[in-house]
Amino acid sequence: MKALFVGLSLWLAAMSAWSTERDTALTAIIDAHWAWQLEQHPEWRLDYGDRSGNALWTDASIEALDARHQARQGFVRQLSAIEPATLSADANLNRSMLLRELRDDIAAHELGVDLMSINMRSGPQHRHGMVEYLPFDTAQDYEDWLTRLETLPAQLGQYQGQLTEGIAQQRTQARIVMARVPEQIDRVINADPEKSPFWRVFASMPQSIDDHTQAEFKARARRVISEQLNPAYAAFKTFMVESYLPACREAPGIGSLPGGKDIYRELVKQFTTTDLSPEQVHEIGLKEVTRIRSEMLTIIDEVGFEGDLQAFNAFLRSDPQFYYNDAATLLTAYQAISKRIDPELVKLFGKLPRTPYGVRPIPSEIAPDTTTAYYMGPAADGSRAGFYYVNLYRPEVRPKYEMEVLSVHEAVPGHHLQIALAQELDNLPNFRRDSNVTAFVEGWGLYSERLGYDLGLYQDPYSRYGQLIYDMWRAVRLVVDTGIHYFGWSRQQAIDYFLANAAKSEADIINEIDRYIGWPGQALAYKIGQMKMLALRAEAEATLGDNFDIRAFHDTLLGAGAIPLDALETRMNNWLRDQQAIAQ
Repeated sequence: MKALFVGLSLWLAAMSAWSTERDTALTAIIDAHWAWQLEQHPEWRLDYGDRSGNALWTDASIEALDARHQARQGFVRQLSAIEPATLSADANLNRSMLLRELRDDIAAHELGVDLMSINMRSGPQHRHGMVEYLPFDTAQDYEDWLTRLETLPAQLGQYQGQLTEGIAQQRTQARIVMARVPEQIDRVINADPEKSPFWRVFASMPQSIDDHTQAEFKARARRVISEQLNPAYAAFKTFMVESYLPACREAPGIGSLPGGKDIYRELVKQFTTTDLSPEQVHEIGLKEVTRIRSEMLTIIDEVGFEGDLQAFNAFLRSDPQFYYNDAATLLTAYQAISKRIDPELVKLFGKLPRTPYGVRPIPSEIAPDTTTAYYMGPAADGSRAGFYYVNLYRPEVRPKYEMEVLSVHEAVPGHHLQIALAQELDNLPNFRRDSNVTAFVEGWGLYSERLGYDLGLYQDPYSRYGQLIYDMWRAVRLVVDTGIHYFGWSRQQAIDYFLANAAKSEADIINEIDRYIGWPGQALAYKIGQMKMLALRAEAEATLGDNFDIRAFHDTLLGAGAIPLDALETRMNNWLRDQQAIAQ
């Protein structure tokens, strides 16, 4: 018996050593992949305290896209050579997540998705927005920015090459979305270089830079804007108007392209991290719309409004009592809500991030064509806070009753809390700390909207209706995104469905529909992720009863960073079994 025990101990020790050795081999591949990512995308380096990429752009040429595709296949071969059973549990998750990321990118390239990388919200027409997170403290920072501006025309040419190849392969965006781009380019071009959005950082330079150097930088900036950027953007606009727009697909849905439904099925899988079909997602959306509509009608009865859902929504869209008159007051109100939420977080979380966040207006150059708000994460090295950006364009269409629910989604306990916590998980490889699994990240943001009740928000029926508006908004997405891209809905059909079921303003709804047209499948992740998290919480509450600890639940749910929904379910089921054992 003693010999058997010794033999078992030796075998376990050998297995542990073997697992450690395989974990080490995996770590080497992960580290090599991360180094390759930073080499390919020099803009990312700054977040890790490395300014070596501040004068560089990601190579967007067709040749670079093909080379990355080949490199990703090489990493897949290396990862596939490691048997999952030989790894520790943590290493196994690292392997599976990196494989999923690589295979998604490979599939997107093979389907031609990366030839449709520009839309109204993304592309080189928005490069001036980088100044929101770049440092401008030293002369070298300005030198780097000027170098980038001088080489930006070359990148515009690379994007033109992508779009030209997209035309050849019948991989084009919808014309209705791309029709906004020429006007966006017009906002970049200005005969007076000092009115260019690229000039903004030169208007007020730090005193640490001497006057002579400042004058040289400003003179150089005027030249590059006038002589290089303006002509390059004008040529890019000409290409868009004369070549790309006429070749764009007439129908809004990606399903109208050759093999388009296969592309969409792949995108559904990627964004939801599930095996749900477009048909199943559409049906889930219809059921959620019906459920939420019932809750909305209850509130309409509560406030004594005489009329149906559409009439109440029209009342909310049009009555001045629900809107601020000016942008400054709207911004102050957003900031006040955010600060009111912060001290309540300890009720729901045992661990909070060290990194702070701020509230900023969306830059005026992009505000007309973007959403109500968005979040920009902090730098991984702690050198930049996170920021919650709010849209102040036309304050008369930004309802007060949406402000609380929007803030809990974009700031805390939504995106900022989750993303900042993930970045502070020192036991994870960099690609995990920076993971942007949409079903988790946006699912958590939407789940957080329900937490507003636990935080003492939504005290009046209109704010509670605002929370339902946002829940309905994401349910409607399931219906209209699949409707547009898989079932062949027209843009107007999608707008009409949205208007009939949600109280978002018509301006917001049009921007939202165009966003879905330009970014197929992404909008599905929110509701699918939220529903999974709500189901996991409901199961834990039912199983543990009085022993359920909401803070422990949330700390565990967020404790591995953003992970696919199947991995999240496994993690939370393991936690639940551990909690049951403790309670017995």
